[in-house]
Amino acid sequence: MRRLFPSPLSPADLEDREWGLDELAGLYAYPHEEAAAGRPWLRANMVSSLDGAAHHEGRSQPLSSAADMRIFGTLRGLADAVVVGAETVRQEGYRPARAREAFAARRTALGQGPAPAIAVVSAGLDLDFSLPLFTSPLVQTLVLTGSEAPADRVAAARAAGAEVVVAGEGRGVDAARVPGLLAERGLIRLLTEGGPRLLGQFASARVLDEMCLSLAPVVATGAAPRIMAGPPLEVPERFALGSVLEEGGFLFTSYRRVAAEG
Repeated sequence: MRRLFPSPLSPADLEDREWGLDELAGLYAYPHEEAAAGRPWLRANMVSSLDGAAHHEGRSQPLSSAADMRIFGTLRGLADAVVVGAETVRQEGYRPARAREAFAARRTALGQGPAPAIAVVSAGLDLDFSLPLFTSPLVQTLVLTGSEAPADRVAAARAAGAEVVVAGEGRGVDAARVPGLLAERGLIRLLTEGGPRLLGQFASARVLDEMCLSLAPVVATGAAPRIMAGPPLEVPERFALGSVLEEGGFLFTSYRRVAAEG
C-alpha cells in the first residue's frame, strides 16, 4: 500500500508495503474537535467499481480486496456506532460487531465501548429478530424507525433485546435526525456502510460529513445502483479530498464536506 495524498512525508510512504492497523487508525481518526464538543460526525464507507456499481449481484464482497477489508475493519474499530439500512442487513448477513484487541487501548482511551453498536434503519421492521445481531450482540443493537412502525414488529425487536429509537413521524425515518439521536446516547463517531438508498438519504439531508470511497479496478456492468440513490440535491454539496492510498490498483480515498460559506 502506498500513500499518494497528502504528499508523502518520507520515501517510505511511497513504498508498496502493508500498512499496520495503528497507521491506518491514525490516518482515519475522527476529528478531535468534533468529539470534544460532543457533536456527531457521520462518515460513510462504500466501494464502487470503475463503472459506478455499488455491488455485484447484491453483494459488495466481489468488489472488495484484502486491503479494502483492512480499511473496513479499521473504520469499524474507530466507530461508536455503525449505521446501516435494513436491506443491507438482509443482503450482507450482518452480524454483531466484535471486539478487536488491536483497537482496545485506543477505544479505552477515548471512553468507547469494546465494539461499535450496530444501528439498523428500518421503516417496516421487516427483519429477522432471531439473528445474533439482535439477540446476542456485544453491544446492544439499536433499531431506528418511524413513530407508526408496526406495533408487533416493534415488540419483536424489543423482545429480542434491541433498543427501538423513534427517528421520524409516520412510517418513515428522518435521516436528518439520526446523527443527533445517536449522539444523545453517547454515540458520536458514526460510520454508515449503506446501502445506497440510506446513504442517499443522509446526503440529501446534508448530514454526511465524510465519504470514504474504495474504487475497485473492475468493471461490473449490470443494473447495480450507484453508491447513493435518491433525488438530486438542488445544489450539489462540495467535498474536499483528504487522503488517497493505493494497493493493487485499488484507490482508497477519503473526502470531507466543505463547510458552507456564510
